[in-house]
Amino acid sequence: MLRTDDLQLFVLTADLGSISAAARELDLSPALASVALKRLEQQLNTQLLLRSTRSLRLTTAGMAYLDYARQAIQLLGQGQQLLQLGKEQLSGELTLSVPSDFGRNNLVLWLAEFQQQHAKLQLKIRVSDRLADLGRQPVDLALRYGEPKDSQLIAMPLVPDNHRVLCASPDYIRRCGAPERPQDISSYQVLQLVLGEAVHSKWQFWLDGQLQQVQVRGALVADDGDVVRRWAVAGLGIAYKSRLDILSDLRSGALVKLLPDYQTEQAPLYLLAVQRLSSSPVLKALSEFLLQKLRQHWHE
Repeated sequence: MLRTDDLQLFVLTADLGSISAAARELDLSPALASVALKRLEQQLNTQLLLRSTRSLRLTTAGMAYLDYARQAIQLLGQGQQLLQLGKEQLSGELTLSVPSDFGRNNLVLWLAEFQQQHAKLQLKIRVSDRLADLGRQPVDLALRYGEPKDSQLIAMPLVPDNHRVLCASPDYIRRCGAPERPQDISSYQVLQLVLGEAVHSKWQFWLDGQLQQVQVRGALVADDGDVVRRWAVAGLGIAYKSRLDILSDLRSGALVKLLPDYQTEQAPLYLLAVQRLSSSPVLKALSEFLLQKLRQHWHE
């Protein structure tokens, strides 16, 4: 069986171009390092290095094997980190801000499940579509749609290919019809959301790479995405919603996608964190947990 330390020595020797230099890095004597490399070659039944008194270089087989050895060390290290993470007991208090629609209907239940797996961790959830200022407000993490503008935050993309969907209920479509092109939208009742401090009134679409922007103004406006979704399901108009927010409604038939031939605005979901959590095991564990949940939700 191959030894991990032998693989590590081989990779380091190839990188440094010297057995002696690699031995010093690993706190080994050159003699022991030479023995370890010969042991690796014997186990593989292949010469990996060409040695002389003045030079050291990889054989053709050694060059081909180097990438695999490097990947094996990396994967083993990741596996060790994962096992160690599982042994660590996450504790402390964490405040999260989540968007209203996807937060209420999915994230809050997932986060409760995460807390149950880590009983010493206390989670405080804030549900709002208002942008959380992680620098000024007592919030550690935030899940938000859109490219982050604050370069001081750690930004982890969770669903980078999420986008907006123009949608309405089957009942509304039966009563009022459906737009055939973006320019038709202004003649329908639209349901608008406040994004940040402004109403999302410029809806963008693309066809064959050409941008088509529509200025909309509706009688119903909310700063809560869940309210807009409920209005749409109730047949009160057309909404331009994040696909993640309405995925269950699209699958159940409660909402129908409109203008399917057009590309729509991107709405990537990010996990944002303050810098002090950059090396926190909580951030790593939570991001991996959410990624798994989101992949299942996106593809189920």
